[in-house]
Formats: sequence, structure tokens, C-alpha cells
Amino acid sequence: MNLTETLKLALAAITAHKLRSFLTLLGMIIGVTAFMVVLSVLQGFNSYIDEKIAGIGSNSFTVMRFGFEDFKDTDTINAAQRRNKELTFDELEYIRDHSQLIDKIGAKANPNTRELQRNDIILQDVTIDGAEPVISEIENIDIAEGRYFTESENNNSMRVAFIGSDVARKLFPFGSPIGEEFTMQGIPYRVIGVRVEKGTVFGQPQDMFVQLPIKTYGTNFGGLTRSRSLNFVGMPKSPQLFNDAVEEARTLMRIKRKLSSGEKDNFGIFTPDAISNLRNSILGPVFIVILTVPGIALLVGAIVIMNIMLVSVTERTKEIGIRKSLGARQSDILKQFLFESMTLSAIGGIIGLIMAKLLGFIITVYVIKTVIPWYAAVISIGVSTLVGAGAGLFPAWKAARLDPIEALRAD
Repeated sequence: MNLTETLKLALAAITAHKLRSFLTLLGMIIGVTAFMVVLSVLQGFNSYIDEKIAGIGSNSFTVMRFGFEDFKDTDTINAAQRRNKELTFDELEYIRDHSQLIDKIGAKANPNTRELQRNDIILQDVTIDGAEPVISEIENIDIAEGRYFTESENNNSMRVAFIGSDVARKLFPFGSPIGEEFTMQGIPYRVIGVRVEKGTVFGQPQDMFVQLPIKTYGTNFGGLTRSRSLNFVGMPKSPQLFNDAVEEARTLMRIKRKLSSGEKDNFGIFTPDAISNLRNSILGPVFIVILTVPGIALLVGAIVIMNIMLVSVTERTKEIGIRKSLGARQSDILKQFLFESMTLSAIGGIIGLIMAKLLGFIITVYVIKTVIPWYAAVISIGVSTLVGAGAGLFPAWKAARLDPIEALRAD
């Protein structure tokens, strides 16, 4: 019996009991759907982290008051708070004056939230921060309209603002916001630029922000300290010099702070690789556990298929006897039942993949972008087919081993 005839027999057996076949498929559909949805969310999350790293520049690094190692436990946090001083403009200028490998480095201030107003429109809990003009080049900021602020505007603490698309849309619904004003704490600010829309992540808007020149931010918000403390963002003269530039920044900070060779850094430096490694070390085991849960659903689906195939063998004992008496070999019977379980499982895998794609679209719209790589889709169908083969192997072997005379006597 050739492959085409075997496949036709398998499909005929599946369609002969449509409701039973559908109920059998449910286990595999649910298993594949759950697995692929979870995988797509995890892939989307990883993709988002990678995009954020690329957004701030995969070739940039950040000097901050605290490092990763300062957050191990409460004791290390308390020790770091006592040991690590806030960054200063003097330290930034020292790095600029003495660095040989760093191309650009600029300061940013940590954000606060404030209320914005324009006429009768009020926006609450808008993120406000400050940055030097060079940050736009280092962080590859995409500008949808207008421009970023200039050195002159920063040095003169001018009340100009670079805003997110959500702020622009809500405060200025009927025209371009460029050149228009809004007030914050009773002080007017003129809009000079709007960033390209970023959307939402986990339901949190990424475009509800106002960025001011850092000196304006410090002057109007009570100084660049504590919740508005500084951090530095830098980039090397070439990608090949990245690690050397990071070490140069570390060395210059240690010299400026007069740390001896045996003393621990009292600041932190974050790099894209460090962020990725931290993500992998923390979330890697979590991802495995999360993927194991829908994997159990696949196992349950396989058990359901095996159970139904055993029932099918019992029901079709007489049919097997007739086929054997007409010359069918054990291998023909084995292939027929094996193909039947594999086809059943593959159909469940395909439907599950379609369901996962639809659910992924909904999650993308309301929560976070989901990603189903093409190879994952192919693997999911392949795995579901293999699961069907494994589940159908014993029933197929049992059917192939039936004695034709005893099978013909079955009722």
C-alpha cells in the first residue's frame, strides 16, 4: 500500500467520526495554542528588550550612581547608598576633557511626574526629565516633527520642550504642536519637537513624556539631586573601541573620585551586554518553567490521542481481520493507524497555530508585541506530528499484531 492510499484511509477514518475526532483534537489544539502563545509573548518581550537596547544605542554605555551588584540584597543596597555619591557635572567635564576613546558623552536627569495644562485640557502623571542636547545623537532619538533642543537653549535654561506623541495628540488635538505652549506648575513651555510614536508596553504608554534641557529641568524643579540625580550616557569613537572606552570611563571616574586600587567602584556602568546577560540570568530559568506548563497540555493531548486510537483499534478489529485475510501485511496495518494518529495530531497542531496567531494579534494590540518566528511555527507542527506518532505507535503496533482469524470472529 502506497503513501497516498494510506493517507486517504487515515483521513476517511478521521472524517467518519467527526465529533469524536474534534474532541480528540481539542487536547492538541489547546496544547499547541498555549505553548505558541506563551512562546510568542516571551519572544516579543525579548524583542522589546533588544529594541530598547538598540534604541538607546547598542554602542552606548551609561554611568549611574548604582550598579547591578548593588542590588543583591538589602544589606548591599544600604551599603551602596552610604558609599555611592551622586554624579556631578564636574565628573562629566573631567571625562570629556581627559578621555581619548569616548566620542560623545552627555548627562541625563532621572524623571519625575507632573501635571500639564493647556487651556481646559489637563494631563496628569506625565513623565518629565532633562537631558543635554548631545543625548539625541547618542540615543538615536527619532524625531517625528520639529527638532531637539540646542546647546544655546540648554545653557540659557530656556523653557522649551521635546514631547511624546501622546502628549502632542492630547494637548494639541487640532493642529501641529510646534511653537505652541503648555504650562507646568504655572510656568509656560514652548514645544519644539515631537518624538516618533513608540506605543505601549504591558499596557504602559511610552509616549506620555516631556523632556526639557537639563539646565531648565534643574532650575525649575529644585536642582539635579536625589530623585532628579544625574547619569551619563556615552559612546566610543568606534564600535571596536567599545570595551576600551567603558574601561576608560571607569578609570577616569575612579581617578576623579580618588579611589585607591583596592577600593570598590562607588558608581555603576551599564552596557547593552550587561543588560542582556542580566535578563538571561534572571529570566532564562523562568522562561523554561513557563514553557513547561503548556508543554504538559501537549502531553495530555498525546494521551487523549493514544486513548482514542486504542478505542479505534478495538472498534475496527473485524475490519483489520478482513484486510489481513485479503493480503494486508503487518506493516500496512501499522502504517494505516500510525498515519491516522499523526494526521489527527498534525491537524490539531495547525489549528492550534492559527489560534495562537489570532490570540497573539489581540495581545499585540492591547498588551505587548508578540512574535512567532517562522521556524517556531514549522517546529510546532512537526512536534505535534511527532507527538501523534508517539501516541499512535502502541495502538498501531497492537492493531498490526492482531491474529486475522481471531479478528474476524470479533463482533
